[in-house]
Amino acid sequence: MNKKGHVLNAILLALGLGVILSVDPRTFQPNDVESYLSIAEKIGQLSLPIVLGALFPDVDTAFGKHRKTLHNLPVLVTFLVFPLIFNNLHFVWIGVATHYVLDMVGSKRGIALFYPLSPQEYDLPTGVATSSKYADPVTLVVTVAELGVLAGVHYYLFSLDVSLAAAAASFSAIL
Repeated sequence: MNKKGHVLNAILLALGLGVILSVDPRTFQPNDVESYLSIAEKIGQLSLPIVLGALFPDVDTAFGKHRKTLHNLPVLVTFLVFPLIFNNLHFVWIGVATHYVLDMVGSKRGIALFYPLSPQEYDLPTGVATSSKYADPVTLVVTVAELGVLAGVHYYLFSLDVSLAAAAASFSAIL
């Protein structure tokens, strides 16, 4: 996907995830001003990390091999582990992961998930050219699907609004 698509995806993810993490559908009161303030605060907290994460993989256009050097699982694992070690950069991994999803599902070229071990690029047949008139609609569809998955994980598996260590403990308890 192109830069515009990644920015659109990140902004919509920050908005949608802010709502998902702030709203318990069983107890939300739409008349409550404090609820809306809580949602706005959460969106503000998520915006910068998710946008930075969504844009970071394309730094490899300035060096290395685009869609290989920073578009792979070792980079994603680094962003997953980083908050566990340094207790910062929470939610950046969501931006990076959704960047990968958008490049794999939304564009024809795909990404080299296992680089540097393999230069093979993986994609799905759903992709369009980044300059296509369908690029923005595909970005919207992929973003809605990503938000659906994140909502499902948050509401039914484990809270995304906790540290990754707590999420891992919750997930291992489920298994």
